[in-house]
This record gives sequence, C-alpha cells and structure tokens, in this order.
Amino acid sequence: MKKITFVFVLLLVFSCNGKPDLKFSLSGTTNGLENGTILYLDYNNKSLDSTKVINNVFKFKTKLPNSPIKLWLHNKDFSNYRAFWAENKPMSFDAAKTDFRNANVTGSESENLSFSFYQKINKLPDNEIEEKEIEFVKNNPNSIVSASMLALYSTTWGKDKTKELFEMFSKENKNSKFGKQIIKYIKLNKALKIGDKFVDVESKNQKGELSKLSKFYGKIILLEFWASWCGPCRQENPNLVNTYKKFNSKGFEIFAVSLDIDKESWLKAIKKDNLPWEQVSDLKGEKNEVSLIYGVSEIPDNFLIDENGFIIERNLRGQELNSKLEEILNK
Repeated sequence: MKKITFVFVLLLVFSCNGKPDLKFSLSGTTNGLENGTILYLDYNNKSLDSTKVINNVFKFKTKLPNSPIKLWLHNKDFSNYRAFWAENKPMSFDAAKTDFRNANVTGSESENLSFSFYQKINKLPDNEIEEKEIEFVKNNPNSIVSASMLALYSTTWGKDKTKELFEMFSKENKNSKFGKQIIKYIKLNKALKIGDKFVDVESKNQKGELSKLSKFYGKIILLEFWASWCGPCRQENPNLVNTYKKFNSKGFEIFAVSLDIDKESWLKAIKKDNLPWEQVSDLKGEKNEVSLIYGVSEIPDNFLIDENGFIIERNLRGQELNSKLEEILNK
C-alpha cells in the first residue's frame, strides 16, 4: 500500500512541475465594431477559424498547424485587419484605444521582435529601410522573422547576398518553409544580366501544353513578366499590343510569363486585354519558377533577347521599347 501511495505522490509531483501543455489562444478588445461582427483568422490565404465580436471583445482558441506562424486577423471586407506572428501560447490583442491595424499584440516573441523593428524603420527612406532589413536578418539568424524576410526579398537582394545571409541561419530556419523557398531560389536563379546568353525555360500555356522560350530562337524576343492582378501590367498591355502589331511581322515575338495563381483570372485577363502572343504560367504566383530563374522581384518586368539569344535590354516600356525595336529591326 505504501509503495502505491509513494508512486502516486511521485506522479502528482511530476505533473505539477512538468512543462505546461501550451496552446494558442487570442483574447482581444476592439473599439467601434458592431456586435456580431465576424472576425476571421487566416493562414496562407485560408481561414483557420472565425469568431464574433460581442461588446468589442472576442476570443479565439485555435489549433495552429505549426508555431510560430504568420496569421492575418480581419473582418469580412478587410476594412479592419492586422497581421501578426502567432505562437502556441495565450496571446492578447488590444485595440481598445487605437485602430485595428496598430493593435498591441502580445504573447509572442516573434511578434514582439517584428513589430518593434518595423516601428523603428517605418518612416525611413526606402534605401535605408533595405539596409536595416539586411542588418536585421544578419543580427537575428535564429528568428523565423528573418527567414520570412529573406524569403520575401531574396530576388530583390540578389543571389550573392541571399546566400551570404542564408549561411548564417540556424538549422531550424534552414529547414523551415521559408528556408526551403530560399534554397529553391538559390538553386534556380541564374543571376542573369545584360550581355548574358538567355536561359531556356519551359512552362504550360493556356491549354496546358508545354511551351519553350527557345521556340522563338532566331527572332527578337520580349520575355515579359506580368499577372492579371498587377495594375501597372494591365495598364501597359494596350501599349504592348500596339507594339506587337507593329513589329511582329518583322520578326518580333513576345513570350509572356504570368505570376498568377488562379487560372480563371489569368485567362480572363488575356481575353479582356486581347493579348495575342504566347502565354505561359505554372500558377505558383510569386514562386513562379521562370521568375526565380531570371531573378524577377517586381512586375511588370521584361528581358529583350536578340536573334542570337543574348539579353540586350531589361524592363523597356512604351516608346523606349518601340525605339529599340526600330533600331534593331530596321538595320
């Protein structure tokens, strides 16, 4: 009997002194939201959970797919939203005396690190912001915030700087989903510049058939990067249509790579803008493999390739493109 009692006491002591089984929760206060307003918690553009606001108070108790992760909290029309880093801990959201976007979110070390950093730099000039972001990644190699930042800016900062920063990362960061994205970029990117030979690429067209850039070898090719959701791209399309009509018969072709995710939106944009040239997309959005190979960080972007397959210009628009084509094709 004494042995049983002794074992029971040991188990009780262990259970009391063991680490608590922490789970994510978010307790929030807002101001000015109507009773019954639905708030949504999203991860990777998919809803994880939703709850109602009652008397400007809400509560989430949600199982996270992993931790830490970046979540979006928002109402139905996104007129109120706040992105934050969540961890498997009780967290709080306080917008009682401020607007929703500037709510004080506590309980996550990753969120504290990220929010305090951007509060310090948000009024700096763009060139200084980039310097501070690179410095942040360098100084915080074990933080998932750094891995997320490097994955986002790898095409902007370039292959060499990305490799340098990535090598500083912890093993955990290298194996994270962001780390895998960075590895893919480093592996695919060819750091192409004007004067380099083009790299042949292959992707599926609107019909699902594979199409290669090299099918137009021997002609002047504009390798164009765009997307249906890109406003500047859509504004430029009428000019590009006129350019195509003027120079196509003289040996000019366009090979357009879309950074769309939704096929229907892509196809509708092609039809609406009356785009007659070759169109391809792997429907992977910003992870589009052709854009990673060519190091495209913003769209619209393009590469002008001569009849011998050499890149001769980049990001030519409107009259600049027309003048260059006049020069080349009217020799």
